[in-house]
Amino acid sequence: MRRRLSTSALALGAALSLPAHADEGMWMPSQLPQLAKPLREAGFKGRPQALADVTAAPLSAVVRAGGGTGAFVSPDGLILTNHHVAYGVIQYNSRPERNLIDDGFTAADRAGELPANPDFRVLVTVGYDKVTDAVLKDAAGKTGRAYFDAIDRASKAIVAECEQEGGVRCSVANMYYGTDFYRIRQLELRDIRLVYAPPRAIGNYGDEIDNFMWPRHTGDFTLLRAYVGKDGKPAAYSADNVPYRAPAHLPLAKDGPKAGDYAMLAGYPGTTYRHRTAAEFDEQVNWTLPARVAVFDQLIDVVETAGVRDADAKTRYAAQLQSLKNNRKRAAGELEGLRRSDAVRVRADDERDMLATEAAAKERTDIDALNASIAGGSAVRERELLLALFGSQSQLMRAAITLERLRVESAKPDAERESGYQVRDHALIEGLLKQVQRRYAPDVEKALLTVLLTRYQQLPDAQRLPGFDAAFGRTSAALKHALDTLYAGTKLGDEAERLSRFAAAREGKPMAADPLIGLAAKLVPVQLALEQERKTREGEQLRLRPAYMRALFAWRQQQGRALYPDANGTLRVSFGRVDGFSPRDGVRYTPVTTVAGIVEKNTGDVPFDAPKPLLDAIAKGDFAGTEDPALKTQTVNFLTNLDTTGGNSGSPVLNARGELIGLNFDSNWESVSASWMFDPRYKRAVHVDMRYLRWLMGKVYPAPHLLEEMGAQ
Repeated sequence: MRRRLSTSALALGAALSLPAHADEGMWMPSQLPQLAKPLREAGFKGRPQALADVTAAPLSAVVRAGGGTGAFVSPDGLILTNHHVAYGVIQYNSRPERNLIDDGFTAADRAGELPANPDFRVLVTVGYDKVTDAVLKDAAGKTGRAYFDAIDRASKAIVAECEQEGGVRCSVANMYYGTDFYRIRQLELRDIRLVYAPPRAIGNYGDEIDNFMWPRHTGDFTLLRAYVGKDGKPAAYSADNVPYRAPAHLPLAKDGPKAGDYAMLAGYPGTTYRHRTAAEFDEQVNWTLPARVAVFDQLIDVVETAGVRDADAKTRYAAQLQSLKNNRKRAAGELEGLRRSDAVRVRADDERDMLATEAAAKERTDIDALNASIAGGSAVRERELLLALFGSQSQLMRAAITLERLRVESAKPDAERESGYQVRDHALIEGLLKQVQRRYAPDVEKALLTVLLTRYQQLPDAQRLPGFDAAFGRTSAALKHALDTLYAGTKLGDEAERLSRFAAAREGKPMAADPLIGLAAKLVPVQLALEQERKTREGEQLRLRPAYMRALFAWRQQQGRALYPDANGTLRVSFGRVDGFSPRDGVRYTPVTTVAGIVEKNTGDVPFDAPKPLLDAIAKGDFAGTEDPALKTQTVNFLTNLDTTGGNSGSPVLNARGELIGLNFDSNWESVSASWMFDPRYKRAVHVDMRYLRWLMGKVYPAPHLLEEMGAQ
């Protein structure tokens, strides 16, 4: 029988020895009561026990919003998140003649609030329960794909039982790489509306030039509102729906942050890799990140070139371009940061010391097998990167493949279908198919696919796929002919055509003929074969990684170091303080910026084209009620040493009393690599000061009715 250690005992045992400022750590809510001493020493004034309850304030006010985080700021479902998190919602409602991206938006009343894109969701966590034994019960003694399938079946059964009541979205989260599993219950709010967005030149002031940089002067915030049916239950958009009654909402602080103040952040960090092997660190630095930068550069060039020629295409691809630029810059920053921190050597040294312990010796057989499995996946890494982008960077091609895969999966009993294609996923798929219309231009999509498929054609034969070669050829001429023919003949650019095929696919029935649907019918079997290989490899690593984690737990415990689980999109809390930093010798950054920096950066040209109403208001100097008493002017952004990563965008930042002082929106360039390695010298998070929000909404782009609703008048 395989040994299983109690992760909670080891993790919390180490946690109790944390220094006063526990800067590193994305803690599960259930761990926080055991962190009472470091929380109090850091300055927290509340009850640490209250932070363990995801159904009570303050954590019940924190939500998953789209691909990031948000928080309720009024009882009537008003949600504060980032401008860039809600960018797709703003873009979806924009037209060349009504450009909400550039001009901003304020709903005069609730009747004027605009529906979000159909696939935008807000999830409210209402349950966070450990289900390790139930998940692993039938996996005992299995390996590879059988191990993967056993966990997959158990997880789906748990999810199906959890969702029987309706209106909730459930998932099973893997903690500590297959060591523990948690059932996450979330209320799924589907009717989300745009309430307030500042103009681009405020919400995205500095754009990519300032992205991941400090000092910052960006008002990266937007307000949305969640609606439900008259019965109070989640429902699709309807004019008859009513605002959702939030379980809790965060009060806005009247004062603001200053250096040394306690700060705490709650949110949904996406993925971190800090507990990965030395071999995986090496591959990330020496192959993955350079490869991602190179391909993102090409894709960005395609979209930007199209936008210069066609204003409509520029609007349609605005959100996708923003994402590409952010991912490109993040990859470049991560690469630079990991090299600065000498991460490959540090991780290799740590792993060597860990493997020399008695605890690791007992696990060595499984650890060696894990490394062999990881090496096997590296052999097809370039192909995997290109195929992932092939699926994410196209709208029509992705729609066709999604429809065909849905048809294939719908022929199976629901419990046996691939996650993402079950009945519970139909509404999300339909929303995806609907939003294509406003995010697609055929020439741009063909150009994006040409970049990816040209790189694919250059792969060595060992990584090539006969199905892809047959579909797109092996030369640039053959590829151009294939894409031109497909897009000239397809009807999937019409929403009615996509939805009619969706109606058939979800019943497992044949779909009306179309060139892209015909192509998808040839590519989906290739996709399924690749999934078989991937799941076999993932199943084996899911079985073997707990051995690595047991050795790591024991080694960290010997050192008195905490071991929280890597981030995985579930609710986490981090705490620390407001703090500047020194990026290099002779340079020291203060932790707060002011409106003076907006004027200093302003050139009148994008992305430093501050709007005239903002410049006029700064010149007037009327900051009464929001002025920093020490600085005697209006603050904009501030820094903390809180532990964050992608997905934490939109996370509320609270003071020692649990009041909202900031909204997380970025990290500094020097700490982009924190998804792999936390370096306390450089790790900082960048936030919008809530005093800047109050000033903008009070005196620059007024929305007094919203400030009153938030209790900020």
